[in-house]
Amino acid sequence: MTRSSNGDEDVKEVVRRYWNGRADSYDDDGISGVRADEQREAWLAVLRQWTGDPPRRALDLGCGTGTISLLLAELGHNVSGVDLTPEMLERARAKAREAGLSIDFGLGDAEALPVPDDAYDVVTARHLIWTLPNPSRAIREWRRVVRPGGRIVLLEGHWDFPEPWDEYREIHDDLPLYRGRPPGELVDFLADHGLERIEHEPLMDATLWGEDPEQELYVVGIDVPE
Repeated sequence: MTRSSNGDEDVKEVVRRYWNGRADSYDDDGISGVRADEQREAWLAVLRQWTGDPPRRALDLGCGTGTISLLLAELGHNVSGVDLTPEMLERARAKAREAGLSIDFGLGDAEALPVPDDAYDVVTARHLIWTLPNPSRAIREWRRVVRPGGRIVLLEGHWDFPEPWDEYREIHDDLPLYRGRPPGELVDFLADHGLERIEHEPLMDATLWGEDPEQELYVVGIDVPE
């Protein structure tokens, strides 16, 4: 892929603008939100399996409207959520207040976290890595903030869009993992960046998404060495 002349901050501003515009409607479909009790229970089971026994210090990156953050808090983890888009964060805070959950949501960049080393037991990110201009830098950051013996859990997919969509038309060449990757390719990418003890599993159960998924969706778990 050949990068355009856009700088990283220009790319991130387009990303921020796009997702700010999606904040009010983001939870309306099952792929993004959780709308039914059966769907919620299915996600709780997945996250319980992959994040371990609570309470753990959990950082949810690219948290958006807080879908995964709220589920982690419901499981009993001590959760912080970070996102680049203020409107998404406002929606996340409102949802947490309504649910009676205490979650620390803050504005931040997943490629440059204002977080000390080894600050968290688990880092999660859902459908995030494809939106990053520097996924290699992000992976180093995520590894840095997870303590030895902790976990990184990525909920990812392969979106084989026929054409770049919406505002991403002007920046898709600047996103190395645009459209996502099949699980084997993402695992190889992570391994190439020094991560080991990587496992993955499909997430194709329609209950999780409120519909039969049209894309290849999956979870990747990385154990950080002690």
